[in-house]
Amino acid sequence: MPAIHSLQTLQMDALRETANIGAGHAATALSQLTGSTIMIKVPAISVASLAALPSSFSPAEEPVAAVHMHMLGDLTGQTMLVFPKSTVMRLAELMLRRPVGSSVALSELEASAIKEAGNILSGAYMNALSDFLGMLLLPSPPSLVIDMSAAVMASTIGAGGSDQESALCVENEFLLTELDQTLRGFFLLLPDPASLQVMLRALRLA
Repeated sequence: MPAIHSLQTLQMDALRETANIGAGHAATALSQLTGSTIMIKVPAISVASLAALPSSFSPAEEPVAAVHMHMLGDLTGQTMLVFPKSTVMRLAELMLRRPVGSSVALSELEASAIKEAGNILSGAYMNALSDFLGMLLLPSPPSLVIDMSAAVMASTIGAGGSDQESALCVENEFLLTELDQTLRGFFLLLPDPASLQVMLRALRLA
């Protein structure tokens, strides 16, 4: 089976453009939901080792929030959207339209808001990929995990039954223009081996 590292330069360029479209749709959706003007920097996309990813998300001693979904339809696999601690509470406040600093703990209400934000953002990326490849991609209901980043990766990816060692990682920076703040998030795509083959073939023809 080909590994995700089989992606060539032109295929990565195509995925980068797709990620840029998805991020734009995500920023628009978040702006509408939160009533705030949210811009997006051009996302960085890479093939990253699952073992190395946790150190990119946050310091080892800080927790992260991860919204995990299964990808169904013409392609199968998993997606995960990871928010560092510095992003989680601010994003919850935005979703709940609360003042800055008003949320001090991740209660059930905040957790629900984060899950919904992850659902929207992941859906935007999956829709962009679906349109680009001309394939039907369906997300499962999202689940939320809050833990240290290494534990999140181990438990969530392991629970999905994936034996992959790498993932396609899209790093995003959402800019809150009125407050001059930046929110960071990481979208991970882990297609199953058979679906990765389908993606590679489709990207060669795109």
